Order: sequence, then C-alpha cells, then structure tokens
Amino acid sequence: MENNDIHTWLSIGELAERSGVSVPTVRFYEEKQLIWSTRTQGNQRRYQRAMLRRIAIIKVAQQVGISLQQVNEAFSVLPKQQIASKKDWAKMSKKWQAQLDQQIITLLQLRNQLDKCIGCGCLSLKQCPLRNPDDQFAEQSSGAHFQSVLLSLLENDDAEL
Repeated sequence: MENNDIHTWLSIGELAERSGVSVPTVRFYEEKQLIWSTRTQGNQRRYQRAMLRRIAIIKVAQQVGISLQQVNEAFSVLPKQQIASKKDWAKMSKKWQAQLDQQIITLLQLRNQLDKCIGCGCLSLKQCPLRNPDDQFAEQSSGAHFQSVLLSLLENDDAEL
C-alpha cells in the first residue's frame, strides 16, 4: 500500500462508521470472506473503498432475509481480492436475480395460502397449501397440533385389540 493511495483505503473504524456496521461485524464479514483487507507495516487493517458497496449489499440482503451464505454464493462470480467492475456487478446481479425471483414467488405463495391454515391446524399433506411433509397422520385425522392426542387414541385402540 503506497502513500498516494491514502484516500482509497479505509481503516476498520472508518469502514464500520461509513457503512453503518460495528467493527466486530466488519471483522466477521472478513472472516466469512465477504470482504477483505490488506495490512499496513504496523499490521493494521486497511480496506479499499469498494468494500462499502459490498457491505451495503450484505446489509440490504440481510434486511430481506437473505442469508450470508447466499450472499457469499452471489459474490462468488465477482473477482477474488479485486475491485469488481460494473460488468462484474451486472453478472452477479443477473445470476442472483433468478434466485431472488424464486424466493419472491415462494413468499407470495406463502402469503396467499397462509390465511387458509390459520386456526385450521390440519397441515395435511393432501389439504394444506403449506404442505407439511412431516404430517404422518394426514390419512387418519386432521389436526397436526393434536398429534399427541391422536397417538394416545391409537395406542388405546391397539391395547383394546
């Protein structure tokens, strides 16, 4: 890192302040390889200003429920340890858009089907629009929340036979 680059590099505190995250969060993102730094001769971390964009994307993604793993996968198309170009960001955006579109469709389906299940409790494989794959009693009875009652009834029936 040369002195003439002083305005393109940020300390960890500056990066945290400008991006609106804490210093431990910056370290965490670096540990997860979402961002990177270089070290000064005094072993202090310095970040390129481009890390501000990465952190902004991470924060927005987290606000809408996208995991850090998904962000990391999206970032995987960007050049490693280099500043991404506009073309690189467009490539990432295009790849990520299909995944986000599918998540939006899934969330819309959930929203539109959820009211049919509120209070019902059936969660039946055949009837429930939320399709609970763990409903083992769909054939015998509706009411997944009555599972323990149904088990005891079935046990009593078996004991009487």
